[in-house]
Amino acid sequence: MSPATAALRAGLLSLLLLPLAARAEEIPMPVAVLQALDKTTAKTMTLEAAVGDTVRFGTFQIIVRVCTRRPPEEPPESAAFLDVWEAQPGEPAQSVFRGWMFASSPALSAIEHPVYDVWVLECRGATAATRTRP
Repeated sequence: MSPATAALRAGLLSLLLLPLAARAEEIPMPVAVLQALDKTTAKTMTLEAAVGDTVRFGTFQIIVRVCTRRPPEEPPESAAFLDVWEAQPGEPAQSVFRGWMFASSPALSAIEHPVYDVWVLECRGATAATRTRP
């Protein structure tokens, strides 16, 4: 391959990769805002959980591991990595869900549970998290 051909290929490759490199990074946020639903009573509750803290809703223990949102110049999106455990009285806690949830697509990775449902509303910064226990 000639030096001119190699330079042309490198230039074309950099043009193809430019949109990927120009994309802004996700912004880590310290607080996740979650919506919780008790399906038996139709009661909903908004929960604020600081990253790393545990909040409770019914028998659920929810730990937010990571919460990010896109920068203002990108389409809006918040995503959180959650660990959800169910702790029944007198029994050891069991993992119900572990994974990413996206505010714009709550059904994409939903919790499969007969009584409770939890989804991400947004990720926030610089506010004190409120622990809510029904």
